[in-house]
Parts: sequence; structure tokens; C-alpha cells
Amino acid sequence: MDINIGPNPKLIARLEGRISSETKALFQKAADLERRTLTDFVIASVQSEALRVIERHQTLKLSIKDAEAFVDALTNPPKLNDALKAATLL
Repeated sequence: MDINIGPNPKLIARLEGRISSETKALFQKAADLERRTLTDFVIASVQSEALRVIERHQTLKLSIKDAEAFVDALTNPPKLNDALKAATLL
């Protein structure tokens, strides 16, 4: 996936949100432990999760049985019947 996730001073967008003070304290503690700013920690965490979610939704996962059937269909395609031959001429 080609997503520009590096810093680029020409591309700045603002994102705001309201969270509880407890959630902010949790995020701040994690950021402090990682020796990062709160903003950097939140952006890196959300970015990582976003990429993971996108990849999960764009990846086809098959069982072994289904994978074998898929490979078999690719390596041993069925012979074209008259209907398929007619469809290829369209």
C-alpha cells in the first residue's frame, strides 16, 4: 500500500478530538514511557493501527482446502464450453 506517512511540512492537516482526563493520562503515561511527545505517540499509534486494519481488510485468507482448490483451478482450468466461448467473443 502506497501511503505517504512520513513528515512533510507542505502537507499539514489538523485532527482534534475530546477524550476523558483518564484517557489522556493513560496516553501521556505511555508516551512518557516511550520518551515521546503525546502528539507523536498518538499519531504513531493510530497510524500503526490504521495500516494494520487496512491490510487485514485487503488480505484474502483461505483455509488450506480452499487454497488448494484455488491453485488447482488456476493450474487446471476447466475446458471452455460453448457459452464461455461465446462470452469471450463479446
